[in-house]
Amino acid sequence: MRRRPSLRFSGLQATIALTLFSLVFVAVLVIELVSYNLTEGTVARNSEAYTYQLIGEAEQNIDSYITYMKNISSVIMFNHDVESYFTDPNAPQGRKISDLLDSIKRTRKDVNLIALFGTDGKVLSDRTKLDLNPYVNPATLSWYRAALRAKGNPVVSPSHVQNVVDNQYRWVISLSRLITDSRTGKPLAVLVVDLNFSVIRDICMNLDLGNRGYVFIVSNDGTIIYHPQQQLIYSNLKQEKIKAVLNAPKRSFTTGTGRDRRIYTIRSSDQTGWRIVGVTYVNALVSDKQFLQIYYTLLGVACFTVVLFLSVLISFRISKPIKMLTSSMREVESGNFDIQVQIAATDEIGNLARTFNIMIAKIKELMLQNVKEHDAKRRAELQALQAQINPHFLYNTLDSVVWMAEEQQHDGVVRMVSSLSKLLRHTISKGEEMITVLEEIEHIHNYLIIQKMRYRDKLDYIIEVDRSIYSHRVMKILLQPLVENSIYHGIKNKKGRGTVKVVGKKIGGNILLQVIDDGVGFDAQEMERIINTSEEEAGEGDLDSTGVGVRNVNDRIKLYYGDGYGLNFRCNYGSGTIVDVWLPAR
Repeated sequence: MRRRPSLRFSGLQATIALTLFSLVFVAVLVIELVSYNLTEGTVARNSEAYTYQLIGEAEQNIDSYITYMKNISSVIMFNHDVESYFTDPNAPQGRKISDLLDSIKRTRKDVNLIALFGTDGKVLSDRTKLDLNPYVNPATLSWYRAALRAKGNPVVSPSHVQNVVDNQYRWVISLSRLITDSRTGKPLAVLVVDLNFSVIRDICMNLDLGNRGYVFIVSNDGTIIYHPQQQLIYSNLKQEKIKAVLNAPKRSFTTGTGRDRRIYTIRSSDQTGWRIVGVTYVNALVSDKQFLQIYYTLLGVACFTVVLFLSVLISFRISKPIKMLTSSMREVESGNFDIQVQIAATDEIGNLARTFNIMIAKIKELMLQNVKEHDAKRRAELQALQAQINPHFLYNTLDSVVWMAEEQQHDGVVRMVSSLSKLLRHTISKGEEMITVLEEIEHIHNYLIIQKMRYRDKLDYIIEVDRSIYSHRVMKILLQPLVENSIYHGIKNKKGRGTVKVVGKKIGGNILLQVIDDGVGFDAQEMERIINTSEEEAGEGDLDSTGVGVRNVNDRIKLYYGDGYGLNFRCNYGSGTIVDVWLPAR
C-alpha cells in the first residue's frame, strides 16, 4: 500500500518557507509597490525618446559611410579602362587601374582593400602585387556570390573576417558589385571594397546609453552586423531578441523582468536596411538619484530591521549543518570522494546528508566502472577497425601466384609468396596495436613488391622516409589502404606507366607520412564523399573496398589520437593525388 505524503508543516521546509516569505514579502512588496510605480513609466518613456534620437545620429553616420562606399564602387564600375581590361586579353591598362584604386584608397584611411576579381581569373587591386590566399577561392566567398545575384546592384555584406589576402585576417564590412560588359551584359569581374569594421564599432561605442546600455546592428535576415559582445553572441553565451527586433510593429518594445528589464529602441537604415538597436536597462535610467537614494534608504532601514530580526532567529538553526554539507561538497568538487558527512540531525538536512554519503559512494563506484568500460570499449573499437582488411587483395595475389606457377615462373612465385608472408605477419603483429615507422615501411614495401609483380610495367614505386623517424611508434596498417587507393583509382586507369611515392618526415612535434601518385586523380567532391561516408552507407555498397579502407584509416587515427590528426587530400583531377597522414611524434 502506497504511503500518503505527510502534510505536517515543519523542519527545514517550514524554515525555508518562512524565511523566503519574510524576505520577499517585506522587501519586494514595500520597495516595488512604492518606488517601481513612481519611476518606471516616466523613465522608460524619456529613455526611449533619448535613445531613438541617439541611434538616429548613428544611422546617419552609417548611411553616409555606406553611401561613400557605393560612390566609390560607381566610379570604378563605370570606368572605361576597367571594362577594357577585362574584355581585351591584351589590354595594357592594368597598372593604370591599380593606380586609380590606390588613389581612391588613399583618400580614406578606413578603406582596407579595393580589388577586382575577374571571372577569367584576373585580379587587380590597390596594390602593385596582391598576394592571394592559396587556400581560398574568391568565387566561393559570400560577398562574391551576393554580387553575382545582385546583377550590378551594390551589396553590403555583414561584418566578417576577410581572408582572401594571404596572411591577413581583418574584420571588415564589404561592399561588392558585379561589373558586366556594357554591350553583351556578360559578367566580367566582381568589385569588392573592404572597410575596417572598427569604424562601425566606433560609431556605436560613442553613443552614451547609460552604464549598461549598448547599441547593436542587425541585418534584414537576422545576421548580427555589430554587437559590443560579438564573441559571446557567436559562442552562444549571450542571446539577443533578434526575431522580436525584426518583427517589431513599433519603434520600441520592452522585454525581461526585474534587473534584466530592457527597452529595445529600433531605427532602420535607408541605405542598407539594417536595423540599429539601442538597448537600455530600466533600472539604470533613474535621473533623480539623490531623492531616490534617501527615500530607498529609509525604506531599506525599516525593512532591514524586520528582516534582520527574523534572520537571526532562523539562520542559527539551519546555518551550521548547511555549512558542514557545503564544505563536504567542496571536497568532492576538488576530487576527494573518500569523505563522509557527519550530521546527526533527523530533519531534512540530516536526510540530505545521509543521501549525500550514499550518492558519493555510488559515484565513486560508477567512476571506476566507467573507466574500465571506456578503456575496454576503446580497445575493442580499435581492434574492430584494424580487422577490416580488404580480402580482395589476398584473392588477387593468390590468383597471381597460381598463374605464375602454371607459367613455371618459380622465382616470381617465391618472391610473391615471401612478400605475402611478410605482409600477413605484419598484419598480425603479435596482437600489438602500435609498431615502429620502420615496420610500417617494411610492410608497405612488401605490399608494393606484390603489386609491382602484378602490374609489371604499369607501376613503379619510390619510398623516401627519413631515418630519424624509424623508431617512432604509429598505428599499424596506415599506408596500405592509401597506396591501394592510389593504385586502383589513380595508376590503374592511367594510360602508360604510373608511380606511387611514399614519403615520411618529422615536422615540429608531428610526423607527416605522404602517399603521392601521378595517376588520373580524383575530384574534391569525390574524396570528401569517401572520407565522410558513414559505416552504414559503406556497408550498403555506396563505396568500393578501397574507399572503405581510406575511411577506416581516418577513423582509426581520430579514434586513437583525436580530431586534430587524420588524413588530408590534395587532388588534382587528371594529374594525381597527394594524401597527407598527420600523426603525433611518439
